[in-house]
Amino acid sequence: MKKDRIVFIIAVLLQVLFLYAAVSKVSDMEKFRTEVGQSPVLTYFVQPVSIGVPAFELGIVALLYFEATRLLGLYLSLFLMTAFTAYVIAIIRFASYVPCSCGGILSEMNWQQHLAFNIVYTGLALLGVLFAETIPSAINKKVTPAT
Repeated sequence: MKKDRIVFIIAVLLQVLFLYAAVSKVSDMEKFRTEVGQSPVLTYFVQPVSIGVPAFELGIVALLYFEATRLLGLYLSLFLMTAFTAYVIAIIRFASYVPCSCGGILSEMNWQQHLAFNIVYTGLALLGVLFAETIPSAINKKVTPAT
């Protein structure tokens, strides 16, 4: 399979994940805020996290949609999945109990399952970045200023 096809499939998988996660959070915002507030790490950041995370996820979905911005979307996906994975590791190591504030089906996972899921999607995002970086296409063309 060609790298550009793999990058496209990875982008679609990430779009589905982030769109589903954002819609789940926004559709029950009060529950999401409550669960963020119960986190020992995020207690003081309920408002910015409850608005910022779904907005960031939706922004990534839009960036992944267009070929010209797909590489940036992949980098931001990698950043966000790495942050989510680090958060899950912190919860597993240091918290006695924290409800998952992910929303939807993802909130049904235990923390170990969630960690495995995040590692897979972090790996997909990394693979997408590595492949997209090597594709000679509109994604990677450098813009030079007109003289």
